[in-house]
Amino acid sequence: MSDLIRGIGVGTGSAVGPVARMAPVPTLPAPKAVADPAAEAAAVRAALGAVVTGLHERAARVSGTGSEVLAAQAMMAADPVLADRAAALAEQGTDGAHALATAFDGFRAALVAAGGYFAERAADLDDLRDRAVAYLLGLPVPGPPDPGHPYVLVADDLAPADTALLDPERVLALVTVRGGPTSHTAILAKALGLPAVVGCTAAAELEDGRQVLVHGADGVIEPDPSPEAVERAAERERRRRELLAGFQGPGRTADGHPVSLLVNLGAPHELAGAAAADAEGVGLFRTEFLFLDRTEAPGRAEQATAYRQVFSAFAGRRVVVRTLDAGADKPLPFATSADEENPALGVRGLRTAARDPQLLETQLAAIAEAAQDSTAQVWVMAPMVSIPREAAEFASRVRAHGLPVAGAMIEVPAAALRTDRLAEVCDFFSIGTNDLAQYTFAADRTLGSLAELLDPWQPALLALVATAAASAAEHGRPIGVCGEAAADPALALVLVGLGITSLSAAPASLPEVRAALATHTLTECRELAELALLADDADDARRKVRSSIAGR
Repeated sequence: MSDLIRGIGVGTGSAVGPVARMAPVPTLPAPKAVADPAAEAAAVRAALGAVVTGLHERAARVSGTGSEVLAAQAMMAADPVLADRAAALAEQGTDGAHALATAFDGFRAALVAAGGYFAERAADLDDLRDRAVAYLLGLPVPGPPDPGHPYVLVADDLAPADTALLDPERVLALVTVRGGPTSHTAILAKALGLPAVVGCTAAAELEDGRQVLVHGADGVIEPDPSPEAVERAAERERRRRELLAGFQGPGRTADGHPVSLLVNLGAPHELAGAAAADAEGVGLFRTEFLFLDRTEAPGRAEQATAYRQVFSAFAGRRVVVRTLDAGADKPLPFATSADEENPALGVRGLRTAARDPQLLETQLAAIAEAAQDSTAQVWVMAPMVSIPREAAEFASRVRAHGLPVAGAMIEVPAAALRTDRLAEVCDFFSIGTNDLAQYTFAADRTLGSLAELLDPWQPALLALVATAAASAAEHGRPIGVCGEAAADPALALVLVGLGITSLSAAPASLPEVRAALATHTLTECRELAELALLADDADDARRKVRSSIAGR
């Protein structure tokens, strides 16, 4: 066996198969003189039109998330400003391929400068650029391979147009050179239950047809695995599936300690799948989908209709509603300022309510209206709470609307350190590990180069979780985790050992977490938590905990 290749594990299970690489992106030819600038400009517009048409055709062949993602990409490619900019360059004498590349690169630079979610979408523009250039030059459009047999897909990165049409019957595992825990690859892997490794630089050297064994949970790839290694992995996978099938119902440890298992929900198309999941409710209902891509906020009636659909789908179960989390990676013209130099540290989350109190008032009124005739247990929490006064004012406003359960997200170290004071006015807490890591380590969560600092296994991050959980327990307040950490079965055990009372993740992640809890006692979870807290770094914590689990 060759040396192991390591990256960031974002899926579960293991898979073995031959590598099949993405079709290469077109190489820009050397600049050339343009004989007919008007014709060149027309060709540029035609290439963009072909991209839009192709994406719409793909969107029509799929449903759900894939269709919406492709439609969103088509909208980006159809932006008239983009077409005008590229055509203007062509009319000035730039050849079509370079005119397209320059126009797209300008848009890309703006997204990267915006940071956060927008920076993560820069890869989407790269994909659109490559497609447009390929159409213009008459080259094959980049996309997933079709070798005629199951394969491990290896790519530099995966764009939405690629991931939306992947056939889970053919794709055994996903491996990307770039990307992080929030990339399209990671999202797709969790949705399909595929093993995946992202941010794996050495994967660039894997050739087509080479056999690899991919371990999703560990973020490890074994090139040219031995028959014995493949057999061991197959046996582990068989046992894993048998174990998962044996556990259903509410989450609890082997000795009966209850741990609520909940789903995250962030868009209408996710509702049916989330409601059908074996979960006790919604641990994080992101409401931003109602506000994005608009010039003004939705009214009370529109919001109430959307919330009522969710409450109805989860009748009798808990639904934790997070109020609008605008700002940083989700700027809104009616809620945030466009001139903040560092929006991640600016007016975001609950802070937007100070700028426009009516925005929050309308949302709370809509939530209350939707909850009025529902049997769902509606809890409401605020994002980006930093100090006790903010929590107290928010809780007062929630209760003034007749909503009895008010809470706060713990995403800022200051809130984690003062959870004891927040607990005097809040009924519950939810820890967003992604943002808490970003603010704890002063590391932009969108930068792959800082992935080590943003690893949820970091002992310093876990120490903050432990502090918050202990304070919540002293006041009898439930406290959950709704970040990426909740989807990792081994880390879930650590979190429960630290005092976390609920875990909220993508529906596909819950069976693994439920099984892990059911096979460990609360005392064992606490022992694992101690190992993680005393570790030197994230890798050390992960290694020690998983070694201890394997040895039990």
